[in-house]
Amino acid sequence: MTTESAEAPVESTPWTLQMLLDLFDAEPAGDDRFIAQTGIAGTDERQVVEGTQILAAAIVAVAKRFPEKSVRTAHAVFARAVMVGPPVELDIDVISEGRSTATAVVAASQNGKRCITITVFTDVPSGDVIRHHLPRPDVAAPADANVSPMPMTGRQLRLVDVVDVNSPDEVGPPELYAWLHYDPIPTRDDLAKALIAYFTGHLGISTTMRAHEGIGTAQAHVTVSTAPMTVTVSFHEPVRWDGWILYSHESTQVGSGMSYVRGAVHTEEGELIASFSQDALIRPLRTTDTNISAHSRL
Repeated sequence: MTTESAEAPVESTPWTLQMLLDLFDAEPAGDDRFIAQTGIAGTDERQVVEGTQILAAAIVAVAKRFPEKSVRTAHAVFARAVMVGPPVELDIDVISEGRSTATAVVAASQNGKRCITITVFTDVPSGDVIRHHLPRPDVAAPADANVSPMPMTGRQLRLVDVVDVNSPDEVGPPELYAWLHYDPIPTRDDLAKALIAYFTGHLGISTTMRAHEGIGTAQAHVTVSTAPMTVTVSFHEPVRWDGWILYSHESTQVGSGMSYVRGAVHTEEGELIASFSQDALIRPLRTTDTNISAHSRL
């Protein structure tokens, strides 16, 4: 499992974008095996690693495994929480490897237990036969959006028509538009895709809750149990950008304890560089959960 909006940095060691990119950069550890670090826990922050951080590391590992190909789609299922501290082993099971495409399943394990599986499809991009893409939504520009505190040196986040994304009092349609600015923007294709994938799990639950008065992600792990359970991201070549990028989220269904959100990532100039979806758990907090420290709840 993974969490949303759980990025409080340690006061003495604030998170930086470069630190995050270093965590994505999985290192070889044998045949079809890579190691990804998880970061350092602080006494006041949640001990659960963002699932999309491991997804990002898996994208980099597969890109290194198939250096002549481009990662096009990755589908992650977050079956068990990854904790901050011990490294994660990424074992790559190559399903097929041809001249133009390759497919692999990555098993992410920590302390000998499988936590996340990621199916990755790669290919060698070709010239267009036909081309079109979803236009960028006509929403407020970054300069007119609301600055949102999500602390990380090198990253800016601005939300359209939303001031406090976690508040149960901010009610609107089940849509959310988030502008992001990164400095530096990775020049490596695998790290750029990893960075795009990382944010796909952050605001889906908030998008869903926005349509329902009296409930917001401020209540997550306190009175409501929430967790992204799957993320799928597809990259549309070329994945390059300058300046701001826009994450559009639309919650199309919630009920029976699960929500579904679909989204798109556009450049400020209007190019579509990625699409994504998320399945998430939204359920009442069980009585037994209150016996677990709020910092460790899923």
